[in-house]
Amino acid sequence: MKLGKVEFCHFLQILALFLCLSGMNQAELSRSRSKPYFQSGRTRTKRSWVWNQFFVLEEYMGTDPLYVGKLHSDVDKGDGSIKYILSGEGASSIFIIDENTGDIHATKRLDREEQAYYTLRAQALDRLTNKPVEPESEFVIKIQDINDNEPKFLDGPYTAGVPEMSPVGTSVVQVTATDADDPTYGNSARVVYSILQGQPYFSVEPKTGVIKTALPNMDREAKDQYLLVIQAKDMVGQNGGLSGTTSVTVTLTDVNDNPPRFPRRSYQYNVPESLPVSSVVARIKAADADVGPNAVMEYKIVDGDGLGVFKISVDKDTQEGIITIQKELDFETKTSYTLRIEAANIHVDPRFLSLGPFSDMTTVKIIIEDVDEPPVFTSRLYSMVVSEAAKVGTIIGTVAAHDPDASNSPVRYSIDRNTDLERYFNIDANSGVITTAKALDRETNAVHNITVLAMESQNPAQIGRGYVAIAILDINDNAPEFAMEYETTVCENAQPGQVIQKISAIDKDDPPNGHQFYFSLTAEAANNHNFTLQDNKDNTATVLTRRNGFRRQEQSVFYLPIFIVDSGSPSLSSTNTLTIRVCDCDADGIAQTCNAEAYILPAGLSTGALIAILACVLTLLVLVLLIVTMRRRKKEPLIFDEERDIRENIVRYDDEGGGEEDTEAFDMAALRNLNIIRDTKTRRDVTPEIQFLSRPTFKSIPDNVIFREFIWERLKEADVDPCAPPYDSLQTYAFEGNGSVAESLSSLDSISSNSDQNYDYLSDWGPRFKRLADMYGTGPDCLYS
Repeated sequence: MKLGKVEFCHFLQILALFLCLSGMNQAELSRSRSKPYFQSGRTRTKRSWVWNQFFVLEEYMGTDPLYVGKLHSDVDKGDGSIKYILSGEGASSIFIIDENTGDIHATKRLDREEQAYYTLRAQALDRLTNKPVEPESEFVIKIQDINDNEPKFLDGPYTAGVPEMSPVGTSVVQVTATDADDPTYGNSARVVYSILQGQPYFSVEPKTGVIKTALPNMDREAKDQYLLVIQAKDMVGQNGGLSGTTSVTVTLTDVNDNPPRFPRRSYQYNVPESLPVSSVVARIKAADADVGPNAVMEYKIVDGDGLGVFKISVDKDTQEGIITIQKELDFETKTSYTLRIEAANIHVDPRFLSLGPFSDMTTVKIIIEDVDEPPVFTSRLYSMVVSEAAKVGTIIGTVAAHDPDASNSPVRYSIDRNTDLERYFNIDANSGVITTAKALDRETNAVHNITVLAMESQNPAQIGRGYVAIAILDINDNAPEFAMEYETTVCENAQPGQVIQKISAIDKDDPPNGHQFYFSLTAEAANNHNFTLQDNKDNTATVLTRRNGFRRQEQSVFYLPIFIVDSGSPSLSSTNTLTIRVCDCDADGIAQTCNAEAYILPAGLSTGALIAILACVLTLLVLVLLIVTMRRRKKEPLIFDEERDIRENIVRYDDEGGGEEDTEAFDMAALRNLNIIRDTKTRRDVTPEIQFLSRPTFKSIPDNVIFREFIWERLKEADVDPCAPPYDSLQTYAFEGNGSVAESLSSLDSISSNSDQNYDYLSDWGPRFKRLADMYGTGPDCLYS
């Protein structure tokens, strides 16, 4: 029978494996010979180790130790004189040796993926002398692989993307599975790939694991994501092989394969004419199933009668076309506009041009709605002029406004008084004629800016505003005057013709050709012998002296009246007085003192001496005031003790209390305590000199008796107290209101009372009430000598 090439290779591999296993487990099939081994003191003898390389299957599951192989030496005659010893990797722990026979066993289950082979050393010893009969020899125990590991996808699960509409066979992603078995032995690590889920859209190459598209024209807009399950199986996919799986999520990425399309062929929007410029009129959007850059659109107005009135822009977030106003709308001018708008993709893919144009058109009609608008002035700003000499009621100008609506309602005018607080102007409500209401003054306000209001007669809420600037024309109504307040001096030693002052003038008027002033002395001062005036013809004048020397003793101040005339038409004039002081000057002509009283001082008394005298007088006055103040403080009464009972004094004389029922102002508990022990107390407002005996303890008797005795005791104590000041304070006991036996001592109601009051009992109250008895008592017994 003829064998194929693949079958023949497999047959050779199996035969070689069989021969290898058979020869390794039988020590007699191969012998290792060497030169004679000489021990010390003996003749060298011939020796021979009998052993082979050993193989052990991994994952042995038996209960008894696994036989690995046998070590044997030619020196061993089988009489038990030779002892075998094993050392190296795993000796004693994993591998054990029968020291008599040389048989090696594995005591644990071995895993090739953990360790593929073990290197050990064997030695044969004489059992009696314990000396080696053979040199130590090294051998290897190799772990033979079995298919005990399934393929694993170490990088899974996978995610990948592929453009939609891709042709068949487009690579998506490559998956890789790893098998831990020995790739050099058998087919345990030879993996093949297959797709368990994802057909018929995708396929996978069995050997490489490359995933590819299997269907053409996959549309993202129909389905944008697929879940694939890929299997990797070892043993070249044969039965009995182990397998592993992983998932692959494939997302279709977008391409521009969908042109934009308007949902409607036409749109209509109503817009009020009052909508301001830049306001949004409408938002339209063309539908595009693509996403991202493939859905980016631009809008433009390609035709229509609103090209200059409206504009369209794109909202980058929503891809909407935003229509806004560029000019003001007017229903009375045009009631509707029509726009042809195009939407087109910016990024076009040439591969899909066959699907049609990537743009679309629609029509937008905008209807203008009429709105009741305020009146409109014929001019935004009116400029008017009026002379400041105009009389009240003079017509300045006229403003005009009209209702822009179709109704053309009549208009009434008024002035916004916030712009004309002084009410200089009036306006005729029907005609719009502006007139003066008060006298005008250009020097106070040269320009008046007022606001005129125009209101519809049918709807006063509709108000239009017009602005009027009224310039005031100047007339010559202000006389000239000195430019400043001059301080003019002349030295006592002045010479004739000496210049002492240069003056100028100002005028509040504003003539077109500028000011021209003329200076001269008044008629009564023209012939004075002291000073003269020279007009410099440049709106200034110079004051000069006419005589030699001035004396302050004779006259310290001169008044020179100066006559100033302007060049207005008609011209105005004024007389301004220049005050000239005579001063004592130094050698350079600088004034030192201009005080005429300085000559009255005694001779030889300087200013410094006068200041020193005044300082001494002030010091003496201060000392006297201090002495008087100190003496007055010594005569003042002593300060009251801070700890005195302030309830014993009346501090408010306008409050007579509320009688015995009033318990808010004073504490009645101390008075009603029947067991209280009253000690002798001295007055706290003066220094006591006489100590009083302690008062007896009150017994338990009715409250009114206790109160009466308590009051009389305190009154007697005050009467006989020699240390009390003349301004003895009135004692308060908190129960002199309504129902008190003593009643009220106040005389506030005596004037208004119609009944006669008897104050004779005041005489019985002792010398302290003598003054009251004299003032209010009527009997002769109330007088005291």
